[in-house]
Amino acid sequence: MPTKHLSARDSAGFSALNKEAERLKSGVKSAHEPNSGERLLTPRDAADFLRVSGSWLAKARMRGDGPPYLKIGRSIRYHESALIGWTRSRLRLSTSEH
Repeated sequence: MPTKHLSARDSAGFSALNKEAERLKSGVKSAHEPNSGERLLTPRDAADFLRVSGSWLAKARMRGDGPPYLKIGRSIRYHESALIGWTRSRLRLSTSEH
């Protein structure tokens, strides 16, 4: 099969595609910085963020009263903004509040 020479326009198109592919690959490599710009935290990172133990966080997931999380395959991840929102929803002004 004879080799075709690419026009400048085709070459620029391939260059743009390659840049986009690299950008997407870098987003896939890091679960800490998805394309939305929002960080995804591992359970350990989330526990550190909340200043609780990993065990407490796992039990809270099972009880259903912990912060919202997502499952990606077998992995558990937390949106950083969801952790912040969850902590704000737990603010109390009095010890008698439920």
